[in-house]
Parts: sequence; structure tokens; C-alpha cells
Amino acid sequence: MLLPIHPLNPQERAINIVVDCLKKGGVVIYPTDTIYGIGCDIFQPDAIARIARIKKIDLKKAQFSFICSDLSHLSDYTKSVDTPIFRLLKAALPGPFTFILDASKAVPKLLKTKKDTVGIRVPDNKICNEIVLKLGHPIMSASLPMDLDIEYITDPELMEELFGNQVDIVIDGGIGNIVSSTVIDCTSGKAELIREGAGDWHKLLG
Repeated sequence: MLLPIHPLNPQERAINIVVDCLKKGGVVIYPTDTIYGIGCDIFQPDAIARIARIKKIDLKKAQFSFICSDLSHLSDYTKSVDTPIFRLLKAALPGPFTFILDASKAVPKLLKTKKDTVGIRVPDNKICNEIVLKLGHPIMSASLPMDLDIEYITDPELMEELFGNQVDIVIDGGIGNIVSSTVIDCTSGKAELIREGAGDWHKLLG
């Protein structure tokens, strides 16, 4: 199902359709402030397993991240964050960054890495923001298979053509970007660049 949603003024009815789908264990493809993502409700293990199959990856080795609407969920899903790291998060988010933090016990086991960490994202994207706010907790985020041609990871109509029989909803929020988020690991107490992507990380890390 291809579902158009206005990127600047998301229609409430459309957001409700997506949230209802997620609550029932659905899998959706959605826009972020970087590339389109594929995700589900973090409390739906069958949906998480579905995404691993779609991406052809081992669920035990998968590195998924959480899409949050703001930093209010931080204390729920991560262990206490030092003041300098929290300042860094506040300066960077919302924005095209994924921060690796120590996971709390509230993070479903399927979504924890072997190192007991979790990736946190707060995209600068109204559609994402509205979905998470309406759902009441984060959604899981993974990138589309990156071995595809650029058109298939940026054009929602082509995503629907390719993945329509594997996911429940493909949100059409306009043409997506081609650069992934920048990944920064904060688990050592210092911010370390893991993957260079979108956003001016030089300013953040000095």
C-alpha cells in the first residue's frame, strides 16, 4: 500500500493509519531526514524478525536503531547519560545523527546488540515525529538494502513496486535523500565517529 503523507503538514488520518498498522505488528517504509527507513513497533518481535528477513540479515547480528520524537525517551531506553554527552545530543538533535548509547533494561532483547547498546535517532522529519508521538514510544529503524539502485531507495513509488508485497505500508513523503545518518558512539563517555554520513559532525565533535 502506497500512502501519500504531506511532509510539512502530515494528515492526521494518514498518521492514524500508519500507527494502527504498527500496533498490529505491521512493517512500514517511511521517510526520515536522511534516507528512507524500514521499521516497526519496537515491541513487535515478529515484525522485527520480518525486517531481518527482508534485509537478508541475521537477527542476532542486526544493528537497528530507535526513532524517537525527542529526547524525552532517553531515560526510558538508555542508561544515565553524562552531562557533556547530553549537551551533545541536545545540540545535534533533531538531526541526521545516530547516537550509540548504553541500553537500559526497557530495550527489548531482540533490539540490543551483544554490547548491550542501542542506537538513538531523532530525525528532523515531521512525518516520523508525528508517527512516534501518536504511537507513544519509539519505532525501530533500519535502512533499506543499500545494494539497490539509487532510485529504489529514494523514490517511494519504486519502493512500493519492489517491497509492496513484503511490507504493509510504503509512505510517500516525497523523494528521499541518498546519504545515511552519521553514527557517533558515546558509550565510552567520549563521542567517537563510527560512520560519516549526513550532517556537520565536525562542529559537534570539534
